[in-house]
Amino acid sequence: MTSTDNLLHRLKELNEIGIALSQQRDINSLLETILEAAKRITNADAGTLYLHEPEQRVLRFEIMRTDSLNIAMGGTSGVPITFYPIHLYDEAGEPIHAMVVSHSALSGETVNIPDAYIAEGYDFSGTKKFDAKTGYRSQSFLAVPMRDHEDELIGVLQLINAQDRESGTIVPFSEDDQHLLESLASQAAIALTNRRLIRQLEDLFESFISLINTAIDDKSPYTGGHCERVPVLTMMLAEAVCRAHPDSPLQGFRMTAREKYELKIAALLHDCGKVTTPVHVVDKSTKLQTLFDRIHLVDTRFEVLKRDAEIALLRAIAVEGVGSVAQVRSDFDARIRQLDDDRKFLRHCNIGGEAMSEESQQRVRQIAAYQWRDTEGNLNNFLSANEIENLTIRAGTLTADERQIINHHIDVTIKMLESLPWPRHLKNVPEYAGGHHERMDGKGYPKGLTREQMSVQARMMGIADIFEALTAKDRPYKVGKTLTESLTILGKFKLGGHIDPDLFDIFIREKVYLDYARQFLAPEQIDDVDLSKIPGVNI
Repeated sequence: MTSTDNLLHRLKELNEIGIALSQQRDINSLLETILEAAKRITNADAGTLYLHEPEQRVLRFEIMRTDSLNIAMGGTSGVPITFYPIHLYDEAGEPIHAMVVSHSALSGETVNIPDAYIAEGYDFSGTKKFDAKTGYRSQSFLAVPMRDHEDELIGVLQLINAQDRESGTIVPFSEDDQHLLESLASQAAIALTNRRLIRQLEDLFESFISLINTAIDDKSPYTGGHCERVPVLTMMLAEAVCRAHPDSPLQGFRMTAREKYELKIAALLHDCGKVTTPVHVVDKSTKLQTLFDRIHLVDTRFEVLKRDAEIALLRAIAVEGVGSVAQVRSDFDARIRQLDDDRKFLRHCNIGGEAMSEESQQRVRQIAAYQWRDTEGNLNNFLSANEIENLTIRAGTLTADERQIINHHIDVTIKMLESLPWPRHLKNVPEYAGGHHERMDGKGYPKGLTREQMSVQARMMGIADIFEALTAKDRPYKVGKTLTESLTILGKFKLGGHIDPDLFDIFIREKVYLDYARQFLAPEQIDDVDLSKIPGVNI
């Protein structure tokens, strides 16, 4: 091959390298590609890629390779580089030009040295110590600075010992080598800068999501915890689906790294609309709670009724001609016992729970009919219409209107997310995040979608959202359920057309629930689950 043909071949190789650099997304792999490409087009035996740390004003060893010594450190090798970084300035703040790489970094110039042992103007004492220790002979050096589009220093490429392509002997780096490496360094700097900018934008975006969740967390601590745990559980289920059993209807389902990232972002944002939900509804821990728990007002009314009963007793005793004092006192004692019992009953009703019987609801209405005098002396029913509505809530602590307020958060979430100009690889975020309250039978909200109208990812989030809510131990209105209790409810949801049956089967078979429990549940919640007794489980 003539020198012209060789140069054309290397230029073609440089062009192919440029294409490869533009396609590389992982920074460690990108840096390794840069160094290996530099060694290949110059036929160098060794090379080091340094990255600039502007705040520390040093060059940090990022990747080292020496083929003849079988040395591979940094990058994807898994072997850390233990060498101290190269300082660009001394303690007095003066630039250090004695080192080849520091001079190249500071001056922006390429340094090409035929033989380090006879070169003047640079300190090669460290190189000579390395050679003495390893038996290596460092001879030719080529250092090229990497600068971005704003002429900011990114790092330095340093190659050692160019090899003749025919004989393999160590030779100086040629002028063609230098020009090719300078061109590669320029391309590499652009590729690395672009990848860093993309990473920084991704970090900024995730930090902004975290900021939204922090605001929700500050407003409602349990909701913030929910926004942290649902993404973890969603991704656990996603990984389980991707490794699904060959007999599973979803065994062919796969997600790329970008698709998993898209799902993660959707899970992080799935409840962002709750930033608009009133905190007294989100954190309503008892039926009578608004800005405070109104059960204390009810307590006061009971004290008023007891006071009135005592006054009536004293008046009856004081009036002559009244029958037996013993009978009057017996009636008074019975009245006080009744009021105390009614008070205890209402306080129990106020707590909320899984279900309230019709008999209990009727008793609340009977107590509501009691009469008491307010501060202006007017007779009023013991409970207002709003208090009756709240205390007779059949399950939980929310009225129908308050449930509508809570449910509205998903409409706000969709509205917020659909207003953003999502890039192509995140275009499904609104659909994934907005579908976690839909049901497989079309009875969910806000759109009433059926299973066939939903993506697998949205269905995953539905299961994750429900299971996290069942097991959460930081809710103000309930204690976290055990695994058996939670899986029993989830199994009933499968049979009732609420959640995806295939995803539920994978959730059970791959023991996603147990992996999640070990990370987030209290020890007392992790009981021995008998799967044969869980509804809907097919083992």
